[in-house]
Amino acid sequence: MAKGGQAADATARPMAPDTVARLLAARDPDPFAHLGPHRHGRALWIAAIDPGADTLAAVIAGREHDLPRLEGALFMGKVPGNRDGSAKPYALRGRAGGAVWDYEDAYRFGPVLGELDEYLLGEGTHLRLWHALGAHVMVHEGTAGVHFAVWAPNARRVSVVGDFNAWDGRRHMMRHRGSTGVWEIFIPGAGEGARYKYEIIGPDDRLVPLKADPVGFGAEHPPATASVVRDISGYGWHDRDWMAARAARNRRDAPLSIYEVHLPSWRRRDDGRSLSYRELAEELVDYAQWMGFTHLEFLPVSEYPFDGSWGYQPVGMYAPTIRMGPPHEFRDLVDAAHRAGLGVILDWVPGHFPADAHGLAHFDGTALYEHADPREGFHQDWNTLIYNYGRREVANFLIANALYWLEDYHIDGLRVDAVASMLYRDYSRKAGEWVPNRHGGRENLEAIAFMQRMNIAAYGADSSIMTIAEESTSFPGVSTPVDAGGLGFGFKWNMGWMNDTLRYIAHDPVHRRWHHDDMTRPLTWAFSENFILPISHDEVVHGKKSMLGKMPGNEWERFANLRAYYGFMWGQPGKKLLFMGQEVAQGSEWHHDAQVDWAGAQGPLNKGVQALVRDLNRLYRGTPALHVRDCDGAGFRWISYDDAESSCLAWARLGGDGDAPVIVAVNFTPVERNWRIGAPQPGFWEEVLNTDAAIYGGGNRGNMGGRQTDAQPCHGEAQSFEAVLPPLAAVFFRLKTQCRRGV
Repeated sequence: MAKGGQAADATARPMAPDTVARLLAARDPDPFAHLGPHRHGRALWIAAIDPGADTLAAVIAGREHDLPRLEGALFMGKVPGNRDGSAKPYALRGRAGGAVWDYEDAYRFGPVLGELDEYLLGEGTHLRLWHALGAHVMVHEGTAGVHFAVWAPNARRVSVVGDFNAWDGRRHMMRHRGSTGVWEIFIPGAGEGARYKYEIIGPDDRLVPLKADPVGFGAEHPPATASVVRDISGYGWHDRDWMAARAARNRRDAPLSIYEVHLPSWRRRDDGRSLSYRELAEELVDYAQWMGFTHLEFLPVSEYPFDGSWGYQPVGMYAPTIRMGPPHEFRDLVDAAHRAGLGVILDWVPGHFPADAHGLAHFDGTALYEHADPREGFHQDWNTLIYNYGRREVANFLIANALYWLEDYHIDGLRVDAVASMLYRDYSRKAGEWVPNRHGGRENLEAIAFMQRMNIAAYGADSSIMTIAEESTSFPGVSTPVDAGGLGFGFKWNMGWMNDTLRYIAHDPVHRRWHHDDMTRPLTWAFSENFILPISHDEVVHGKKSMLGKMPGNEWERFANLRAYYGFMWGQPGKKLLFMGQEVAQGSEWHHDAQVDWAGAQGPLNKGVQALVRDLNRLYRGTPALHVRDCDGAGFRWISYDDAESSCLAWARLGGDGDAPVIVAVNFTPVERNWRIGAPQPGFWEEVLNTDAAIYGGGNRGNMGGRQTDAQPCHGEAQSFEAVLPPLAAVFFRLKTQCRRGV
C-alpha cells in the first residue's frame, strides 16, 4: 500500500493507452484535459509529467500522496478532494537519488485570458495585444508565476520550454483557446529573467524550429536567440511636464530639428563597448540638448539578430534590444530625454522581417505572418519576408506594436521605414515577379489600409504623438488625414529634396551653374506634404562618403561648402534631420562597429561646423519665421531663384502676424559677391547668422551687423539692399522690429 492509501495498480487509473502515448510524446492537443486534477467517477486523480523524477507525490496540507508512475515520465494517482468535488491546493514533490524538489503544478490553474480577450483576438482588433500575449509576470489564483500566450492557429501542439523546465516540451504543453488560434499557460514559479522559447508541432506533425516569442518583452544577447521574461509593469515616470506639453512640440508649426542616432555606435568606451541606455541617458541627452536639437531619433531598437542590419531586420518587435540594457533602462533613456526637453522618435519597421529560424518565418509550420507566395511575401533586395497585411491578426500584431511603443515607452513619434516598399506590389520587381491587386493594379491595397488603420489608432489614442513616413515616391496624400483620403501620417521625409540638393553640392562650383535647378526644383512640391528634410544615415554609408567627403575642393573649400549647405538646409522650408557625426563634419563614412570620430571632431574646422549647427538650431527654434510655416506655402517667397550664372539664391521666410521675416541668401561659388537683394519690407535687416563667420572656420566676411534698405527696386520688390555674400556661404538677415520674439 502506497502513502495516503493509494493502490499501485495502474489498470485502475482512468487514462486510455493512446492518451498516455500522446502525452509522453508531447503530441496531445489538449493536455489540460488529462493533466492536473480531474474527477473520474467519485474519485479525484492527479496526473503529472516529470521526466527527472524517480517518484512523484502530491503534497496536500503538508501530507504526501503518492502519484505512482503510470508509464515513462507520466505519474498518476488518487488524492482527497473537497466535498464539492474540486481539488484542494497542492504542490508536487519529486525525488531522484538524494534530491528532493517541490513545485506548483501548472495544470491545476485555470485560464488567464478572458472572454473579451478571446473576442478581440478572434476579431483581430485587440489593440493592446501585448496585454494578452507574451510573457507576463503576475499572481494568478494566489500564486506568483508567469503567464505565457502565443498565437499559432495551425499548430497541433505548443509548449513553452525554458530554464524552468529543462527545455523539455513535455513539461508545459499549452492550453488551446479555440478559434482564436491562441495557446496559453500559467507557469507558477517562473519569473523575471527566465529564458524561454516556444516548441511547436506544425500541421504536418513535424517539430518547427524553436521560436522566440513574437510578443516577448526581452531577449538574450545575440547571437543567442531565446526570449527572456521581463516584467515591464510599474515603471516610475518623471516626465509629466513633457507629456503635458508634448502636443505643442510635435505640431507642424513647431520647430523640429532631429538628431538621428544609431545608439550602439554613437560613442564607445576605450575597450570598444557601446554605452548602456543609462550612460546614453546622461551623455547623449546632455549633448543633444547642448546642440539645440528638439528631438532624438533612434535607429530601430526592436530586438534584431544581426548587428550589420542596424536594427532594420527586427525579430523581437516588442523587445528593446538587450545590447544596451533591459527594458526599464531603455525607459530611463526616454525619461531623461523628456526631462531635458527632448522628444524621442523611433524608427519602426513594419515592412519586412528576417527569415531567421527562431523568428516569425513559418512560425507555426505555415506561412503565418508572411505570404506563402514569394511574389508577395519575399523582399528580393533584403532577403527578408513581407508581412501579410491582409490577415487581420497580422495587421493587429503590427498596429498594437505601434501603440505599445507609444504608450508603454512614452515614445513621441514613429518614423516608419521603407513605406514605398509597402505601397507597391511591384517594388523592385520585374514584370511577372509580382501579383497585381484585385483591380489589376500595382498598389498594395492591404498595406495602404494597414497604414491608415495604424495612423488612426495611434493618433486616436493620443493626438500629441507624430508618425513619419520614409517614402521615396510621389504617392499622393502621405501626410493627409485618412478621412480626407490620405495615409494619415503626420510628416513625410522629403527624399526628392535630399537627392537633388546633395547631387548639386557634390559638383565643382564651376559647374554648378548648369545644375541650378537641382536647388530650386524641390520648391515646386515643398508644400504638397508636411515635409522633413533628412540627411540620414543612408547618405553616409556604403560608399556614398561622409557629408564632408561629398564636398569638392581643398580642405577649406570642403568645409565652407558644407557650412553653406547646412545654412541652405536650415533656411529652407521643412523640418530638419541630421545623422550623428554630420554635425561635426566627420571625414569618414559611418560604420556601425565604430563610433563617431570624436577625436577628429576636435579639429578647428570641425568644431566650427559643430558651432554652426548649434547656432542654426538656436536661430531656427527662436525665430518663428523659420519654422511656423515650414509646411505652408504662405511662409516662403522666392527673391531670386534664376541667377544660375552666379550660383546664388535668395528667399524670404515669413511667420505669423507680428513675426519678423527672414531673408536667406546663399552663394555657392568660391567668389565673394556684392549682391543686391530685393526686400519684402523696408527697414534694417540684421545679419543674424553668417556661415563665413570666423567662429565657424570662415573668413569673417560679412555685412557689419546688417543692411538698411533703400528705395532701389530689385527682384520685384520696391526696396532692396546690397549685401556682401562671402564665398561658399549662407547669410541670414532678419528685419529688426521694435518688439521681436525669439533670439
